[in-house]
Amino acid sequence: MCFEEEIEELSSAEEFLNYFQVDYEASVVHVNRLHILQRFHDYLQLGKTSMPEADDAKRHVYCTLLQRAYQDFVHSDAQTEKVFKVFSMAEPQTAFVSLSDIKT
Repeated sequence: MCFEEEIEELSSAEEFLNYFQVDYEASVVHVNRLHILQRFHDYLQLGKTSMPEADDAKRHVYCTLLQRAYQDFVHSDAQTEKVFKVFSMAEPQTAFVSLSDIKT
């Protein structure tokens, strides 16, 4: 099974961290699992143009980026890191829907 096939089977933050043998505190992952995975994805997107072709080299890059994503939340929190758009909105968002738009 090639590297891409192996990681396609992974779904949780814990599975990724275990696969790449990244030491982690369960309490950090429990609170930030989606944020860690999204940050990992963001890091992968930023580096996709320079990603190595060989599986071993690619595995090393993925591991490094996952460690970096995890560490972002060891030393900070989700609100500070602003991974998701909801955390970067300056003010509450409102929308206007007229009554004529609601009527059927």
